[in-house]
Amino acid sequence: MDFLIASAARALASGDPLGALNHVSLRSDAAALALRGIAMAQLGDLLRARTLLRGAARAFGPKDAVRRARCIVAEAEIALASRDLGWPEKALDAARATLQAHGDAVNAAHARQLKARRQLLVGRPDAAEATLAGMDLASLPWASRAVQELIATGIAMRRQQAKAARAALARAELAAVHSGIATLMAEVQSASLALNTPAARLVDAGGDRPVLLDEIEALLASGALVVDASRHAVRGAETAISLAGRPVLFALARVLAQAWPGDAPREALIEQAFRTRYFDETHRARLRVEMGRLRAAMRGVAGIAATKRGFALKVPGARPVALLAPAASDEDPQQGALLAVLADGELWSSSALALALGASQRTVQRALDALAESGRVQPYGQGRARRWLLPPVPAFATSLLLPDVVPAN
Repeated sequence: MDFLIASAARALASGDPLGALNHVSLRSDAAALALRGIAMAQLGDLLRARTLLRGAARAFGPKDAVRRARCIVAEAEIALASRDLGWPEKALDAARATLQAHGDAVNAAHARQLKARRQLLVGRPDAAEATLAGMDLASLPWASRAVQELIATGIAMRRQQAKAARAALARAELAAVHSGIATLMAEVQSASLALNTPAARLVDAGGDRPVLLDEIEALLASGALVVDASRHAVRGAETAISLAGRPVLFALARVLAQAWPGDAPREALIEQAFRTRYFDETHRARLRVEMGRLRAAMRGVAGIAATKRGFALKVPGARPVALLAPAASDEDPQQGALLAVLADGELWSSSALALALGASQRTVQRALDALAESGRVQPYGQGRARRWLLPPVPAFATSLLLPDVVPAN
């Protein structure tokens, strides 16, 4: 490998994309294309980066399997950064297997981390944890260790485990400092900000107030009956009942939790569950049916008693009841979930948001349009190229840190 290629690779590994481009910006051989592609990705020009990396992969040819695999891994990270969640996961798995078979353990680990990050992004923390299981962090460079700990932080936050999240974030910060890479340290700071931002609003007998993840963890461990509007679930001491696919039942549970320890009027239950202010005996009959279904779903966690004017929750053992509402939007839970995802500052397509939230694209689009009207999100581009993010526009940051794209021959 010639001196310019070696110098560019070292600059990229240290997080200096401009320095790398100074060495290879005028070259068009395969190795230079690969390095230019990753440099452009680190600078935020993801479209140009993907074009360069695809050109590099073609130029390397089938005989350069390792270097082709490294280009595929870099392209997968670009897809992740641009929220192209439909990028083929099998291609990443094949590239990782090639790297592992040829002894490139560092980049093979990087490929596993990318897969785990995608799984975490689409709401599969258990799969992400399984993907990372068994990795030897001690054998990885500091940058890779920092990325791994950031993923562990995200997994813990998804599970509402604040103590584990803070421990992983502290390890990520230490590794990022040792790496000396400014963009990675900024990513750690961004994760720290998210961890110290209210994750929900707690509505209980004491009022309505924002709460951090630490308080949510303590609440869930207290044995209280928690109606979680962010996850559309009812959670007891050792049981979690998902109502994500049953919006009417969840709406009823939410109104009952807000009314506890009193009862909820039938009029309020009908209005929230059936989205109408005008009702008759058919609505009352339907309410009785749906309340029976909710009573069956919550059996063993809480009971529901009919009262003179409506219904009330009956919790065994005199345990308290609390409602966790989305921190950003009380009007529409879907809007709150969208704002939580968009809080990472990246550009998202409506299809990627739908995949990440497990909702239909049309439902997500309606929520985005409503948020855009109130100025809480901004669209960029037109048609299929349209992307969404929170205003104001942040600087685009990515942790594209694929080490040693071109081997030292």
